[in-house]
Amino acid sequence: MASSPCGITNFDSGLEIKTRSVEQTLIPLVSQITTLINHKDKPKKSERTLAAIHRVGQAVSVAVGRFVAVGEAIATENQELKEEMGQACFEARRAGDAIAQLTDASATTAAAIVMASPAQTDGRATVFSDRTAMVKAARLLLSSVTKVLVLADRIVIKQIIASRNKVLVTLDHLERVSTFQDFVHIFSQFGNEMVEFAHLTGDRQNDLKDENKRARMAAARAVLEKCTMMLLTASKTCLRHPDCESARINKDAVFQRMRCALEQVIEIVTEARSSGETRVLPASLYNGIKDFKSRVESLREGGGLYPSPPQSLVGQLEALVERTEDFTDSAYTSHEQRQAILGLCQVARQHAQQLAQAWGEAQAAQDQEVTEGVEVCIIKTCQSACDLHRELHKVAVSRAADLLRLHGEQLPLRALKVSGGEGNLEAVGEFTRTLTEQKEQLVETCRLLGHVSGTEPLEITCVHAEETFHVIGPQIISASQTLALHPSSKIAKENLEVFCEAWESQLCDMALLLREINDVTEGRRGDKKPYLSLPRPGKHTANLKTTKAVKLDAEEQTSMAKLGVELRLLSSDMDGELDKWEEQEHEVVRHGQSLASMAYSMYLFTRGEGLLKTTLDLFHQAEVLSEEGIQLCSSLSNFSIQLVEEKTALTTEMEKLLALCQQLQTGAKTPVQGKTATFQTVDSSIQTSRAIMAAVLCLLPLCNKLNRKYKSERNSLGSPQGWRERQDATSPVREDDSANGKNSNGFGVRPLGEHMAGMNLLESK
Repeated sequence: MASSPCGITNFDSGLEIKTRSVEQTLIPLVSQITTLINHKDKPKKSERTLAAIHRVGQAVSVAVGRFVAVGEAIATENQELKEEMGQACFEARRAGDAIAQLTDASATTAAAIVMASPAQTDGRATVFSDRTAMVKAARLLLSSVTKVLVLADRIVIKQIIASRNKVLVTLDHLERVSTFQDFVHIFSQFGNEMVEFAHLTGDRQNDLKDENKRARMAAARAVLEKCTMMLLTASKTCLRHPDCESARINKDAVFQRMRCALEQVIEIVTEARSSGETRVLPASLYNGIKDFKSRVESLREGGGLYPSPPQSLVGQLEALVERTEDFTDSAYTSHEQRQAILGLCQVARQHAQQLAQAWGEAQAAQDQEVTEGVEVCIIKTCQSACDLHRELHKVAVSRAADLLRLHGEQLPLRALKVSGGEGNLEAVGEFTRTLTEQKEQLVETCRLLGHVSGTEPLEITCVHAEETFHVIGPQIISASQTLALHPSSKIAKENLEVFCEAWESQLCDMALLLREINDVTEGRRGDKKPYLSLPRPGKHTANLKTTKAVKLDAEEQTSMAKLGVELRLLSSDMDGELDKWEEQEHEVVRHGQSLASMAYSMYLFTRGEGLLKTTLDLFHQAEVLSEEGIQLCSSLSNFSIQLVEEKTALTTEMEKLLALCQQLQTGAKTPVQGKTATFQTVDSSIQTSRAIMAAVLCLLPLCNKLNRKYKSERNSLGSPQGWRERQDATSPVREDDSANGKNSNGFGVRPLGEHMAGMNLLESK
């Protein structure tokens, strides 16, 4: 039996927990069952201890009963799960009843146990006299409850698939539409269905335990977000100019990409590919070098008895050197960089060969320990591999930074808009070649970044960026050709603008990706969470359409420099405070990391740097920051339920934080006109964001302290009075609600989670 929540995936070898909601729902139950099984085996039990154990056992049984009632209601609404769910619910109820019986001690029995040793009870099986029975009952309970939750999770998947199917049907209708009137009607329906799909997939993305799946989901959802606006303008352009070949090509490409992204989402959710193959990331040099170093260092462990000489390491290194051709064969790699990489590859070869030779000599001498010569060769080989990785990282990162700096002004896009609007096909062709070369540079650079990204989620994001540049480049070209053929068409001009914005947005994402790769390499934050699921700056959101995007001039940036520096310091302080948390996956930590990252972006804005280029971008970022702060308040509220005694200490700061978030949200959504009003709103947004960061910074140490205290006390049995106080402070779930199946609709895990969350009140003091 696992003694901590991290072991909950082992209850049943056939059940794999893939979502956080299922895992978090099980944690209270695991804690209580662990407490019952791992109680201290004292020779005598006080009446108070027996009463406490009795309360835990009865409460577990009642909570399981409510839980099972909801599970049975879900089974009734979903006939395909009825048989499996019914069996799992039956086993859960049986196990809950068994635990209640094992912890039940009548007054007579209790007195007998108090006066006697565990072996001298009246023969009746209890948690003291029959530990094996308790372990079996607990194992059955945890296995059956997990199965109910996993089955309920299928309902979520079923909802996502059903939503995708609706979107596909409407997408087919939209592709075949022939009149503007029909298009407007169907696109309105399509928009509503996409909003529903976005909500379902967004919740699923955040719920997934696997970081790689979350990164893939974020990438697919980012494609859908961009394609929705592209689909609107490309379809309108094709309807206005039905005989234009470039417009038709553009539209077909958008619809095809939309369908591919929808399919990718379903593949991630269902973990199945329609064609049966498995999507494999290209082998990165980072992982290859890491594995090579690990194998070299493992030679120390085997000593002279290592089963085979390290000749295979030479072959493995040659395979790595061959993969560096992505760097050395590139036309965009400078001569100096190419020579440096080739030189380091040669040094690594020499050291690997020397290692193989030294190892062979040690084997011939039948040395039973690693000799000094072999140890020196191991150190040199590992060092040369590190030097090679460092050079590759420097080349990839410097090229990406140079490209972002070079293409920051978007000169080819501007030229295409101007020449297309003038109907100058010759100029469009010339700037098309320039954009194509830029696209090839960006695609290759994303591939190089993938080699040195450092984590698989970032590697997935690099692949997504590479594919996006590869696809959007030709779409911009066809859109500019359409405009050149119809220079007076407002729809064709709008269409080109949307594709250009998608290109610019991907450049912003690439800048963020570059920063995250640097953070991982320098060890500042470890594995970064993908932020592609957050709203991105510069999108066509309804609440920002009436506000004009402007850039701050040098004078305005100077006047805001102090505010920006304060925001940067608060962001650094928050990073430091979050590093003190033992549980880096805690909800409070995740929200805090997001807030720190967004605050840093706002600081860069005050310096005229970073992803936020215009005031419109800043207002959008402020809105997202306020939403993240509100989510943090919600997490803190749930957290404080477990800490009833200390809840008052959190309430004041939480209310202050919530008020600031609402103030920032209102200000960010309010349209402004005129330079003075815009500057004042920018100033107000940054000041409020600074106040939010300060408020969160006040809360974090207290929350961390209370969390550590809560963890240290949760495994010890407390007095019945302590449980009673918690029970009074927590609103119980009524029996009639469970019986009537309330909250058993839609997301199957959530209503079940609400009932199991009631187990939190059992956590002992």
